[in-house]
Amino acid sequence: MKIYITGIAGFLGSNLAKHLLKLGHVVGGNDTLIGGEKDNLPNNLYRFDLTDCINFDNMVTNLNEADIVYHCAATAHEGLSVFSPNFITKNIYQASVSVITASITNNVKRFVYCSSMARYGSQQTPFTEDMKTKPVDPYGIAKVAGEETLQLLAKVHGMEYNIAVPHNIVGPHQKYDDPYRNVMSIMINRNLQGQPSIIYGSGDQTRCFSYVDDVIYCLEKLALDPKISGEIFNIGPDENPCTIKELASLISNFLGFNKQPIHVKDRPQEVEHATCSADKSRKFLGYKTKTSLEEALNKTISYIKKKGVKPFKYNLPLEIINNKTPDTWKKKLI
Repeated sequence: MKIYITGIAGFLGSNLAKHLLKLGHVVGGNDTLIGGEKDNLPNNLYRFDLTDCINFDNMVTNLNEADIVYHCAATAHEGLSVFSPNFITKNIYQASVSVITASITNNVKRFVYCSSMARYGSQQTPFTEDMKTKPVDPYGIAKVAGEETLQLLAKVHGMEYNIAVPHNIVGPHQKYDDPYRNVMSIMINRNLQGQPSIIYGSGDQTRCFSYVDDVIYCLEKLALDPKISGEIFNIGPDENPCTIKELASLISNFLGFNKQPIHVKDRPQEVEHATCSADKSRKFLGYKTKTSLEEALNKTISYIKKKGVKPFKYNLPLEIINNKTPDTWKKKLI
């Protein structure tokens, strides 16, 4: 198969590309390098396009002869979307519509859309795929709008699709100098620089963290299994939810770091409990949690140590600055 991956230099896209290349597929993709790194790219891509998904004409050209498209590209900054809604939603919804339309124009056989747990909002956990979507921030709203546009256009024009809803994905090659997202990597990068973890609110927020390798083979099936089409799947562990303050403690224990975390005020619209049921993925995709949180931490720490700590880059716009905007971002405290 000729497979095209948007966001191919990013964390998920690059790991997916390497896996598909090992299976013998012809793989290419695009990236703006806003959230990706050139170092992440495999050497044997059939094409790499340094272009934005929003550029429809470029995407029509880029997707020529592609059989399958994975849409992994996203400015996946849920918390930031409350303060930079124009930037975030443009790079989620408008970008998604551009890629979906370009795929249909090129007669792509199947489209795999990477969505987010933000689609569920603050509903009762564990979230299940049959729940109504109730996003509570611009990022989640844009992700759901992308899903619904894909479902409509795919039905009208006869393109197969599946929607993946990964839990918080972690592991090597995740961007760790971004102050707005990737809580595990932020904490590790800070602790390795002798700085305590920063926790928004009480730290009692619960999350499940997915090691990237445990997600990749499920994404493979969503593109290549002819029996699975038009479906939505939560992908990731649901056995042992972890609070943010427990995560901070685990990281400090692994690193032998003894400074207590700094608690700052809550971020507006942050969902307190966000955990999903993976039962559907177990049944249809053969999902298993093969990598424990402790193993994922070890591997992520080893990667960051090898690459070297980095200063945090405040290279994304803050569009709304007021008394609700976190001081960590206004004053660049992370």
